[in-house]
Amino acid sequence: MPTGIFVGPSPRRRGPVVTRRGITGTVTTALLGTLLALAPSGPAASAASAEAPLVSQGKQVTASSQEHYGTPASDAVDGDNGTRWSSAASDAQWLQVDLGTTTELSKVVLRWEAAYAKAYRIELSTNGTDWSTAYSTTTGAGGTETVDITGTARYVRMQGVTRATGYGYSLWEFQVFGAGEDSGPILKGGGDLGPNVHIFDPSSPGIQAELDKVFKEQEAQEFGSGRQAFFFKPGTYDKINAQIGFYTQIAGLGLKPDDTTFNGDVTVDAGWFNGNATHNFWRSAENLAVKPVNGTNRWATSQATSFRRMHVKGDLSLAPAGYGWASGGYIADSKVDGTVGNYSQQQWYTRDSTIGGWTNGVWNQTFSGVEGAPANSFPEPRYTTLDTTPISREKPFLYLDGQEFKVFTPAKRTDARGVSWANGTPQGESIPLSKFYVVKPGTTAATINAALAQGLNLMFTPGIYHVDQTINVKRANTVVMGLGLATIVPDNGVTAMKVADVDGVKLAGFLIDAGPVNSPTLLEIGQEGAAADHAANPTTVQDVYIRIGGAGPGKTSTAMVVNSDDTIIDHTWVWRADHGDGAGWETNRADYGVRVNGDDVLTTGFFVEHFNKYDVDWHGERGRTIFFQNEKAYDAPSQAAIQNGSIRGYAAYRVDGSVNTHEAWGLGTYCNYTADPTIVQDHGFEAPVKPGVKFHSLLTVSLGGNGHYDHVINDTGASTVPAGTSTVPSTVVSYP
Repeated sequence: MPTGIFVGPSPRRRGPVVTRRGITGTVTTALLGTLLALAPSGPAASAASAEAPLVSQGKQVTASSQEHYGTPASDAVDGDNGTRWSSAASDAQWLQVDLGTTTELSKVVLRWEAAYAKAYRIELSTNGTDWSTAYSTTTGAGGTETVDITGTARYVRMQGVTRATGYGYSLWEFQVFGAGEDSGPILKGGGDLGPNVHIFDPSSPGIQAELDKVFKEQEAQEFGSGRQAFFFKPGTYDKINAQIGFYTQIAGLGLKPDDTTFNGDVTVDAGWFNGNATHNFWRSAENLAVKPVNGTNRWATSQATSFRRMHVKGDLSLAPAGYGWASGGYIADSKVDGTVGNYSQQQWYTRDSTIGGWTNGVWNQTFSGVEGAPANSFPEPRYTTLDTTPISREKPFLYLDGQEFKVFTPAKRTDARGVSWANGTPQGESIPLSKFYVVKPGTTAATINAALAQGLNLMFTPGIYHVDQTINVKRANTVVMGLGLATIVPDNGVTAMKVADVDGVKLAGFLIDAGPVNSPTLLEIGQEGAAADHAANPTTVQDVYIRIGGAGPGKTSTAMVVNSDDTIIDHTWVWRADHGDGAGWETNRADYGVRVNGDDVLTTGFFVEHFNKYDVDWHGERGRTIFFQNEKAYDAPSQAAIQNGSIRGYAAYRVDGSVNTHEAWGLGTYCNYTADPTIVQDHGFEAPVKPGVKFHSLLTVSLGGNGHYDHVINDTGASTVPAGTSTVPSTVVSYP
């Protein structure tokens, strides 16, 4: 075993709640004690070539303190010998770099400013918590010190013990060398956001004309290639009517919604589809205050649309003009001073918001952490209401700090209720745009991966991106965000994106579109067997949509796999297309929608539809879902095509028989077997009958009598057959 540290995770345990993490901690402590006893007190011989690459530059870095605003920790790994990190003027200060992946190390170079360390240690860790000493000295000389080390670690730390001066510790550069990936030429972060990002201030001419022009282009382009984003600098904008079409994002650039105010509307209607809003997909409104002209703002949307961090100074209607059908949507971290009119919306989820009131509800209406929400009353009225959301962390967003673009990543909240921005300065972290590689159409997957390997976050500008290799997100706390529904298409059957089993990755605001060659998966969170504890800093997946078919033939075996524990999926639509180009039982074959293997995974706003077999297949312990919306595949050609052993049909949401603890609220599944209306499913939901497995507010619906369910969950709940073609749900209030 090397004298650095390599402490692997314990094998995944599928047993009771407390054993896995308790055993992991015991094993780690025992191994760490052995490793510390073996650690050398002086430099060790290099195990790697003297030409080993620099692996620390541009990576995520933290420090115990900072002397003042001009000497941040990041300046010690920026490759510039004219910038530095300096600490507070006291001993026991440290600087720590996250290499993003476990790496075989060979040396550390410290380029000290005049305020250097007389005594310090170089420490290594694989998890950022348990450390071993790779080098220690009490006779540091300052200047440039090169320390040979041997070890395998992901985190490397300079732990200052005694200062040589009365000042703090100060490093021009802290360089770590090892057998890392060759990431090619150094890539620069920041830059312009491309031609499809429109940025306005209140004095900009022609704002309404530009909004109208893009809406005309995008209004009916359900499967088009256009991608657009509108950003408004803080200020007040008069007489605005921003009509939002497909693949269009509109957002304010303040730190709070009220920093950017429209005296006008942000509108989605359904004129393009004869007043039917059930196809109003793929668009968003974020971080704006809106004072509607006639007192009511209209947002008539369906799946893959988000209304986040908005303040409506009036009422909000979720139905199209004429009250035609609408098929479900999502509100989070928003305030509506007046009443939300649900009207013809079949299902809707609202999280961590404040509303003046709520009217109507067709089928599945679910609320968590919403001040002013209607009381829990399922099945009539069809409201499922939780006082709080157990864990939430709002989506990252672009904003202006003075004249500098930054991305704000809000802090995690537990037992959240109401908006995150109501009182004082929002809690979270600001990341300069210079720490993001701005991805533009034509950028190769190799370049994207090189940017990630160099420690940059990713910001995809509006466009469509074909990737011939998997995008690998390996570094903790990486942000990958899309503007204007940026779309990633995997070529030649690769997986579009994989996230390592690390803390705090944030995926937000993009679409993955399956290619015509079958991909085994399209998005993976954590590798198979992942078992690290991420409860303090989970990975989040927000407004990330997956589509198989519709824009052309597409195939996958399983659209999304979640292996990492504690992952939060906060609003997704994972959709095997039921219409559009390339939609057919075999043409856009996709057997499974989402498979959850990780423990303690939470989904809030979970839309998964039309897969050939299970839409959701859950294997992890202690999973929770708040709101689930599903339709089974319309195009199943026959009863035999969906036969599941002795069971007729595959459940929309299945919890594996090995699971002991699981809980879910507000779930609906609907069948519309138009290819063979005689098809019958034994049940919509399937789960083991155990005391720890609980469901609340379930319903099944036969749309117009096209197919039926015999039961709601397992063998419980009435058949939809007696309802005939009347589209009346069968419900179960609680199970078991």
